[in-house]
Order: sequence, then C-alpha cells, then structure tokens
Amino acid sequence: MKILVLLAFTVAFHITSAALLFIATIDNAWWVGDEFFADVWRICTKNTNCTVINDSFTEYSMGRVIQATMVLSTILCCIAFFIFHLKQGERFVLTFIIQLMSYLCLMIAASTYTDRRDKTTDFYYLTKEGSYGYSYVLAWVAFAFTFISGMMYLITEEAKQSSRAGLLLLQYRIHIQITNLYIIIFFRFF
Repeated sequence: MKILVLLAFTVAFHITSAALLFIATIDNAWWVGDEFFADVWRICTKNTNCTVINDSFTEYSMGRVIQATMVLSTILCCIAFFIFHLKQGERFVLTFIIQLMSYLCLMIAASTYTDRRDKTTDFYYLTKEGSYGYSYVLAWVAFAFTFISGMMYLITEEAKQSSRAGLLLLQYRIHIQITNLYIIIFFRFF
C-alpha cells in the first residue's frame, strides 16, 4: 500500500513537471515588460511586432543552447514517462536516470538564460527594461519538480526492493515452519 501511494505521488509529480516544461518551452513570457514580451524563440514589441531570435542577434549561439536544452529537457521528461509505463512498468532506475538528464538539461537552459539575460542587454536590445515572466518561473518550478520526481522514482525502487526482501524473509520463515511441521509429523507417525 505504501508503495502504491508513493508511486501515485511520483507519477503526479512527473506529469506536472512535463506539463510545466511544455508551458515554459512554448509560451512567450520569459522576459516581460509593459509593451513587450520575450522568450527563448522570439521577441514581441507592442504586442504586434514579433522578431524571431536568429543569427542577427549578438548572443544567438547562447539562444540556441537555451532552445536546444529546453526542448531536450521536455523530450527526455516525456521519454522517461513512457519508459516507466512500458510492459513491465518497473523500470524505476532507468526512469530516474532519464529524469536526471532532463533535470540537468533544464538547469543548463534556465541558468544560461539567467546569466545571458543579466549580462547581455544587446541580446534583447529592444527590451532592456522588464522582469522575468511566468514562463521563466515555471521553468524553475519544473526544474524542482523534475528533480523531485526523479528522486521519487529512486525511492520507489528502494521501497520495492525492501518490500521484496521482506516478502522473501516471510517466505523463508513460512518454509521453515512447514519444514518443522513435516519433521514433527514424520517423527510422530514413524
């Protein structure tokens, strides 16, 4: 029963982190101001004039790193969920490893964005004044949730192993009791 509850929370955290990753990757609200909003894909000023982040920006290579690691983090999170739900359904360690890779990709993306955002105003030359938007916050929340769900998969594996060891010990004790019963019956009748 304890493992089922733990597993339910693990799956809930995993689905939540995947949803947060999709929203943070797709939505256009990493850096917002009164008349603009920007994300890892484009910058929109006056809510109508959108510019795709391309090689004309001075920090384009950093933008590509952020884009690639956000997409990779989202894909890895989904792959981990599908691997966990394969036929056997008990691939906790493999799921943990892939969740950890998703977590690391997300950490790279969010911390690179933070570093570049603070140090390079040329990257967003049209949007110097502003603040971090909800997509940026969701990326960091997804960062925590991805780590937590990965650790929960590992804890679930440990709980499963300990319950299996307890079951084996119980089977061993029952086997000894049955053997003792056979010995008593044998000596009683012979």
